[in-house]
Amino acid sequence: MRAVSPRTGRIAVVTSASEFRPRRATAWSSLWLLSRRDLKVRYSTSLLGYLWSILDPLLMSLIYWFIFTQVFSRSVGEEPYIVFLLTAMLPWVWFNGAISDSTRAFLRDVKLVRSVSLPHWIWVGRIVCSKGIEFLLSLPVLIAFAIGTGARPGWGLLLFPVAVILFTALTLGIGLIIAPLTVFFRDLERAAKLILRVFFYASPVIYGAADLPAFAQPLAWLNPLSGIFALFRAGFFPDQLDWPLIGVSAALSLALLAIGVIVFRRTIGGVLKEL
Repeated sequence: MRAVSPRTGRIAVVTSASEFRPRRATAWSSLWLLSRRDLKVRYSTSLLGYLWSILDPLLMSLIYWFIFTQVFSRSVGEEPYIVFLLTAMLPWVWFNGAISDSTRAFLRDVKLVRSVSLPHWIWVGRIVCSKGIEFLLSLPVLIAFAIGTGARPGWGLLLFPVAVILFTALTLGIGLIIAPLTVFFRDLERAAKLILRVFFYASPVIYGAADLPAFAQPLAWLNPLSGIFALFRAGFFPDQLDWPLIGVSAALSLALLAIGVIVFRRTIGGVLKEL
């Protein structure tokens, strides 16, 4: 097994869990250490490195842009549509990757989870953190398209940190729920992938929350991603701001984080016995 040395930051071979145990490390420094380890191991044998994390949302955005602007007459979103897509597609890739990987948060590093003396939520937190770093590294793509299409930034860019904080809380909360439950119910790993596929189209990624017909509007209010995506889009599309919707999304995100903490604390003992 490979891990990042706390002293050198380099990838090294770990022959036992005790070799990976950080000395006098705080929980947050351990979280950063494990997140860096995930990123380095993931791209250590890749020729394009982190560019793969950019190609996925970029390719999907270009496909939807072509379908809705060149093939069909589009009646959703705003212009420039490629920027409208990317402002939600990039955080969606973060969410999708973090939730998918959280299903194996404990299963892929069983020896370390059982042997290393760290707060157990870190095994989920490191996934959310590493995917979040990939999201931040993909932002130059959005900036390039915004400049190329003449999209004008506005005061809504100041809401970007708020969107990131709420998005992190939501993703971590769901991850804390699904990670321990997958240890008991292994079918959840496959079920999560199917649910995420459906959830993509149920979320305002290729359209805005206001584009939904009247009968489907309740779906936007029940989906915490609706208001958060509105915050991400506010920097270029101020008309997307719907403060009541954002307030409901914020409340749902914090509630899911609280539920995640409760579920995690009540199940972690059983998880360690099951591993």
